Amino acid sequence: MNGETKRLRLALAQVNPKVGDVDGNSAMAAEWIGAAREAGADLVVLPELVISGYPPEDLLLKPHFLDACEEAVEALASQVEGIVAMVGCPVRDAALHNGLVVIADGSIATRYRKVHLPNYGVFDERRWFDPGPVGELVAIDGALVGLTVCEDIWFPGPPSSEEGAAGARLVVNASASPYHRFKGTEREEMVCQRARESRSAIALCNMVGGQDELVFDGHSFVTDAEGRTIARADQFEEELLVCDLELPVAPPEAGAPVPLTASLSTPAGERAPAAPRIAAVKDPVAEVYAALVTGLGDYAAKNGFGHAVLGLSGGIDSALVALTAADALGGDRLTCVVMPSPHSSPETQADARAIGSNLGSETLEFPIEGVMDAYEDLLRGRFEGTEPGIAEENLQARIRGNLVMALSNKFGWLPLSTGNKSEMSVGYATLYGDMAGGFAVLKDVPKLLVYDLVEYRVARSERELIPRSVIDRPPSAELRPDQKDTDSLPPYEILDPALAIYIEGDGSRADLVAAGLSRADADRVANLVDRAEYKRRQAPPGVKITTKAFGRDRRLPITNGFTE
Repeated sequence: MNGETKRLRLALAQVNPKVGDVDGNSAMAAEWIGAAREAGADLVVLPELVISGYPPEDLLLKPHFLDACEEAVEALASQVEGIVAMVGCPVRDAALHNGLVVIADGSIATRYRKVHLPNYGVFDERRWFDPGPVGELVAIDGALVGLTVCEDIWFPGPPSSEEGAAGARLVVNASASPYHRFKGTEREEMVCQRARESRSAIALCNMVGGQDELVFDGHSFVTDAEGRTIARADQFEEELLVCDLELPVAPPEAGAPVPLTASLSTPAGERAPAAPRIAAVKDPVAEVYAALVTGLGDYAAKNGFGHAVLGLSGGIDSALVALTAADALGGDRLTCVVMPSPHSSPETQADARAIGSNLGSETLEFPIEGVMDAYEDLLRGRFEGTEPGIAEENLQARIRGNLVMALSNKFGWLPLSTGNKSEMSVGYATLYGDMAGGFAVLKDVPKLLVYDLVEYRVARSERELIPRSVIDRPPSAELRPDQKDTDSLPPYEILDPALAIYIEGDGSRADLVAAGLSRADADRVANLVDRAEYKRRQAPPGVKITTKAFGRDRRLPITNGFTE
């Protein structure tokens, strides 16, 4: 067979499963496999754990859930003819594995077991899975294809290197690789390096869509053996990416440590070449905005919320949450609640009303001065002899939180909190007030990036969405007269870089000083972050867009006696 080649038409089904919806995910997989067959594909790859959804977490501890996954993939296999399909699914033998099931001719040909199990950041795979022993090869019309799942390809060496050495000229990677800023480009550059090392083309099929705090960006692609990208799917969209590859036909190299577990054939037939497609990669701010819209939209849809509600203050944060919600759900499925207090300026209230109107959302107005008076009357006896302060200010935020939650409770709406990561980091947020909600869209978005995102979204619109005054006005919680954020915090131009060092970089106070902060500012930032852990633990979930999001990535004890 020297010199013989096989033109393999490959399809990557970049799909959006729902964790736990085994029947729905299996039906979706069947639909996309059928679409790949209609496109003339010989081989279709679906993402990691697409049958269970990713991450299934402790559903994997339920034997009846694993039974359902196995039954679904067996039923799916019986429907597959005229194409080879590779489908991510839990695999049980003496242990439980993160598997890739290879299907052909109505049955399961082999079950690959993921070798490298990530156990850092948002990943806890060693809690549920045992690693597989080694890579595997399958032959499709004589062309050798190596099997890998996500983490298997993130580092040099086996299994991809051994599969390449054994003769594979295509390595397939089924992924559920969550998004953070710049992750897609980093992922692609890394895989191009693995392709050069293994001397194999690599096809990575990534999941797309939101799952709780995680968002999967898609960005599936194919690289040739020289590490050049030859096909790429869109980000944050379901897509069937089709690509033709010319692969040598040859047996495995003698003595290779990688087993050949299946030899499969596909129907012969002439077809026109597949049109090459290399989708453009979004710029960094557009990418984050798409992640927020995807994360919120899927959280609402997958949890049965058809409508959302938020408190709209006229400030930049609630403006961005309203923009994101209108894009994710539709302006007509959003209710904005304006809740002025005696400390609310006429300008911010006018801007809030304008935003609701511009987005086509229902806008409700609940002045809260009378409720504030009732609280103060009730507490007057116990507060007598004390100076008004934070407790009285926070009552305003908690009244607003109660009103938003009452609307949610009455009408079944998803309540959105509006705080950003900078505020959450330093505790500049009110428990059971502005932190109240079911989803925190900006939980992992630093304040300066909030401004960039609003500017980006406004620039994309041909009509006014956000009054310019919202962007230009100094940020304020408006809980007391003439209040500014800088009364309580360093300017965000200082605070945000410091938080990136201390939180995302796990830095020390000394690192903050080395970066240019005064010792007093370094101590102030670190103390604020450390003391606010108990607040963050009670915050709703929100979209992860940095390398270290609260809750999923950064897990520190509330009771903590460590100091530098």
